[in-house]
Amino acid sequence: MSPSPALAAPWPSRLTAPAAVLCGLGQALALAPASLPGLQLLSLAGLLLLVVAGRAGTGRAAWLGLLAGTGWMAGSFWWLYISMHDYGGLAAPLAALAVLALAAALALLPAAALALWQRARCGLPVPDAVLFAALWLFIELARGEWFTGFPWGASGYAHTDGVLATAAPWLGVYGVGAVAAGLAAWFAGESAAWLSGGRERRIALLLSALVLGAAGWAPAWRGHDFTVAGTRLSVSLLQGNVSQDEKFSAERLPEALDWHLQTLLAAQTDLVVAPETAIPLLPAQLPEGLWQTLTAQVARSDRHVLVGVPLGDFERGYTNSVAGLGPAGTPPYRYDKHHLVPFGEFVPRGFRWFVDAMHIPLGDFTRGPLIAPPFRVKGVAVAPNICYEDLFGEELAARFVGAPEDVPGVLANVSNIAWFGRSVAVPQHLQISRMRTLELQRPMLRATNTGATVVIDHRGEVRHALPAHRRGVLVGEVEARTGLTPYAVWAGRLGLWPAWAFALVTIVWRLRRRSLGIRFDTH
Repeated sequence: MSPSPALAAPWPSRLTAPAAVLCGLGQALALAPASLPGLQLLSLAGLLLLVVAGRAGTGRAAWLGLLAGTGWMAGSFWWLYISMHDYGGLAAPLAALAVLALAAALALLPAAALALWQRARCGLPVPDAVLFAALWLFIELARGEWFTGFPWGASGYAHTDGVLATAAPWLGVYGVGAVAAGLAAWFAGESAAWLSGGRERRIALLLSALVLGAAGWAPAWRGHDFTVAGTRLSVSLLQGNVSQDEKFSAERLPEALDWHLQTLLAAQTDLVVAPETAIPLLPAQLPEGLWQTLTAQVARSDRHVLVGVPLGDFERGYTNSVAGLGPAGTPPYRYDKHHLVPFGEFVPRGFRWFVDAMHIPLGDFTRGPLIAPPFRVKGVAVAPNICYEDLFGEELAARFVGAPEDVPGVLANVSNIAWFGRSVAVPQHLQISRMRTLELQRPMLRATNTGATVVIDHRGEVRHALPAHRRGVLVGEVEARTGLTPYAVWAGRLGLWPAWAFALVTIVWRLRRRSLGIRFDTH
């Protein structure tokens, strides 16, 4: 089969730039709260069709990728503006410029992917689709791991409620995104062949359209259960709803602290979870004897408590932590956050001036270990993670390769994203947690300051939820799981190296075939 001929007329060049931006925004809009897998596929296919149908050269393809990537990134995390301007005190123009600059910098990755794809593709839909899937996988891995990683808005999250989520326990979110990219490229290739006059390709175009439609709009199907049910726990999840500008104020702090402490002591469930920095002060900074009284009262009960609190001292450093308390005889428990947020929890070298300008409190933390022991609640291993950490499924998977008794049965995320106000950051973070439950087939408890406070089962379904931006306590039940998904096995032992290897081998192989002049036709 020979490559399709070029189109009879070039795509109107005046339309390609705004169309590319719209395609990028489509990637962002496909995420929560809308959750539209079909839009993610169509917008990506549309971008590739702009490259092919417009006869774009390498430079033009890169430019379209940069425009689309900037729209995608800025549309995904525009709410960073709120943290920098509303709470950080950065001037509005500088905050907006900072978000746009970060988006444009990250957009260099899709720009490079489109340029390389346009240069190396052979014109045949299926081989070109495989190449683009590998390139897309490469750039999403790069964004997720380079410079500590910022994978927010990865394309695979748009498929949390779609058919492609069936691949999550096998391939993880990056694999889901790569499959989606391959399908979009296949459809774009068949469409370009049909537009160029290849009428004999109508059946192939129809087939690709049907597959794309099924992947984007068919009812969700979760696939096989790799895990089995275990012990059930009753849980209470606290949502204090403390605005970020009031969190450390002398007027609001005592009341908010008292509510968290009184509420967790009044709970009657097996496990009580309070959000990240629910206690925003070091234990030594609390009123005299308060921490000791809390510990003693929990020890006299039959409940277990996980509460977010900063720990440490000047000599050993400070940590963003979760403290675990339990009945008498329960060993002391402490989880220290491992994957810190750049600028929020540690200052990258050369950027101290920026953090000082934003006046962010608690700016420098010490990193905890990657593999931390779980907190045991009535025989169930509960593995905490703090806020941003649940973006990194491979790091959570690393906890599944230890001794059997240390393999988590339940995941617990404690978060405070009040930094981002009433923005889409709340439903987006919930979508991220749901993808982790699909990858690892473990339920996730989310105790957050402003939302979303929920109980998610091992199949990504929200079983109990509190309305966001309201104070309250969510009482529910969670079912622990045992067993491992394929993703937990390979990502837990090898990290993302298998995905890197697939992407690199495929790209190098295709580029080498191209340089040697090897064709894919059968004539």
